[in-house]
Amino acid sequence: MTRLSVNINKIATIRNARGGSMPDVTKAAMDCELFGAEGITVHPRPDERHIRYSDVRDIRPRIRTEFNIEGNPTGAFTALVCEVVPDQVTLVPDAPDAITSNAGWDTIRNRAFLTRMCESFRSRGIRTSIFIDPDPAMAEGAMLCGADRVELYTAGYAERYPVDPEEAIAPYLETAKAVRELGLGLNAGHDLSLENLEYFIRTIPWTDEVSIGHALICDALYMGLEKTIQEYLQKIRIF
Repeated sequence: MTRLSVNINKIATIRNARGGSMPDVTKAAMDCELFGAEGITVHPRPDERHIRYSDVRDIRPRIRTEFNIEGNPTGAFTALVCEVVPDQVTLVPDAPDAITSNAGWDTIRNRAFLTRMCESFRSRGIRTSIFIDPDPAMAEGAMLCGADRVELYTAGYAERYPVDPEEAIAPYLETAKAVRELGLGLNAGHDLSLENLEYFIRTIPWTDEVSIGHALICDALYMGLEKTIQEYLQKIRIF
């Protein structure tokens, strides 16, 4: 059964736009759990423009479901993950000035580095997922790096879905089949929404987890957080 992990970065963005502590990011994480989310995702960046390192430390002992920290595993980020010890770390190759994640890892070219990272996190009991584009070769590379899972970067799927859903999901389905054959777990995230989520899960029902933030928080402005989380859960509870 696919699990829903709510990315709360956008809640932190609203807080940081004004300063102070409204909205309360840690309480938002706890409320997401209360409303049915099966995981919380955060993506702290070096400039802390949304989630702060202090948020990560505050949230960790307060939630009971899966905690996923994603980001580029360099310097302070790696130290934070090793300190906090989340359930999962998702390795994302975003530049410090990136507005949002915009590509997956080349797991072949970066094999030595990613292998070191996977070994380091695994030694601390942390599941490691590598963010990749829909390419079976990148999935195989992730397996050779020692990753437990991959996360498919789904922006391309979301962009093409309104025009041709079958064409949009084709490379993701091909890669997802390769992931399953390689014995890896499968996550997905980026631009998944109430519009395109159900089709993705119907086509790739062995998806372990979807991490959704931007669209979900936007929907919550109209429907409220509890109702929105329930709507997303309905889209993945289809079997």
